[in-house]
Amino acid sequence: MKLKLVRGMRLVAATHNPGKAAEIEALLGGRYEVVAAAARGLAEPEETETTFAGNALLKARHAADRSGEVALADDSGLSVAALDGAPGVFSARWAGPDRDFARAMAKVEERLEEIGSDDRRAWFTSALAVAWPDGPAVVVEGRVDGRLTFPPRGDRGFGYDPIFVPEGHDQTFGELAPELKDSISHRARAFEKLKAALID
Repeated sequence: MKLKLVRGMRLVAATHNPGKAAEIEALLGGRYEVVAAAARGLAEPEETETTFAGNALLKARHAADRSGEVALADDSGLSVAALDGAPGVFSARWAGPDRDFARAMAKVEERLEEIGSDDRRAWFTSALAVAWPDGPAVVVEGRVDGRLTFPPRGDRGFGYDPIFVPEGHDQTFGELAPELKDSISHRARAFEKLKAALID
């Protein structure tokens, strides 16, 4: 049996981040009704895996099995070359329980200053997992490379977007128009792979 996502079907986005849920719906081109896990009253599972793909699968499986519907999860984060790939899978945790990404961005800058590195290379990774209730799952991954800039610039996007300048651009993800960001981001690249795998 070839797995497919059928146009018009409802997908549970395994996220409690409204910005991420909206971005997922936009990247899917309005083909599906996307409902966030938070709106379904689903608790967030503890992210215990050591990779983006592992955490995405864990979240998708959790949401699918508890909602009884096909679920889509994204696990993404910022990796900094000079920090040996940190914050990586701990990107959200660096923002603390109140999801204060201004604090998280300041922490990245502080760590770089502590080690005295002027290497600003960084990349965003997005792993996407689609899981069927008590059934199969598909996981894909996308990445975009760039460099960090301080202080943060722009109030678009979310998370670490205001300190990340993607390769080939001079504006941060926090400054770029959403349509442009959505066409070049790590999540967009992962979605292209997902569409190729699951969407005709």
